[in-house]
Amino acid sequence: MSAFILGMAAGTICAVSFVPQVVRIYRTKNVRDISLVTFVVLSVGTVAWFIYGVLIKEWPVIIANAVTFVLVVLIMIMKIKYRERP
Repeated sequence: MSAFILGMAAGTICAVSFVPQVVRIYRTKNVRDISLVTFVVLSVGTVAWFIYGVLIKEWPVIIANAVTFVLVVLIMIMKIKYRERP
């Protein structure tokens, strides 16, 4: 198995792992147990990995982190939108 295929498989699995959370939040509108701080830190790390991927010109790193970033940002937006109001 080539490094490219392994990288794409690993990146796809990691990125797709956020899809169930996005779907669940969208359906239930329940974000009580979601930590905004965690997702902010994760988004910063994801952007750093994306930039690293661009610098080393590795498409698996670039694509996986671009997709992950979009999903993480969606979760953060829903966290803010659906938060409980006093």
